[in-house]
Amino acid sequence: MPMTAVMRSVIARDLTLAWRRRTDVFTSVIFFVIVASLFPLGIGPEPKLLLAIGPGIVWVAALLASMLALSRLFASDYADGTLEQMLLSATPLSVIVIAKVIAHWIAANLPLVLIAPLLGLQFGLPSDALAVLALALALGTPSLSLIGAIGAALTLGLRGGGVLLALLVLPLYAPVLILGSLAVEATTAGLAAQPYLLLLAALSLAALSLAPWAVAAALRISYE
Repeated sequence: MPMTAVMRSVIARDLTLAWRRRTDVFTSVIFFVIVASLFPLGIGPEPKLLLAIGPGIVWVAALLASMLALSRLFASDYADGTLEQMLLSATPLSVIVIAKVIAHWIAANLPLVLIAPLLGLQFGLPSDALAVLALALALGTPSLSLIGAIGAALTLGLRGGGVLLALLVLPLYAPVLILGSLAVEATTAGLAAQPYLLLLAALSLAALSLAPWAVAAALRISYE
């Protein structure tokens, strides 16, 4: 089969499985909403303070919510033997990894991108900052999925892998978190957000060029 057909098949399969386990998707979304909503309730009606901390809080909540689904990225394939068939397939494993990461982003991160502007209203973000927040998440979350896939592959099959996964990927998420928050803060301050958005896009492209091969190597090591 052509690689594009294989990718479409893998994406369709993973999205179908995600829909069957849609409670997991809803759990991530609800977690995102709750974490982002607790801060305005705890801090109180301080418009300037909420405006200053809002972008960072939304980004941290999105980062933590996206991590909830990482441990399941390859776990079911490992448990039912599908991963073994992927390793033996004539299609390069890196191509399959890219398809699985795309499906993971659609199922786990796209809902966060769509909901984030609504949560930004709690912090008094202006309309242009809300648009930049959504755009920054759309540009930055692919790199979160790609980097997280490396951690998920390295910790596959390990007891207590969820904790180890968090320790591995959270430090690598820091540049995305900083750039995403700065893009929104620059907009609220009347400055240009384009440099930060371009850097987020560059990080995602760099992760796309390196992560699939790293994930493929880690999966082979974990399976052996």
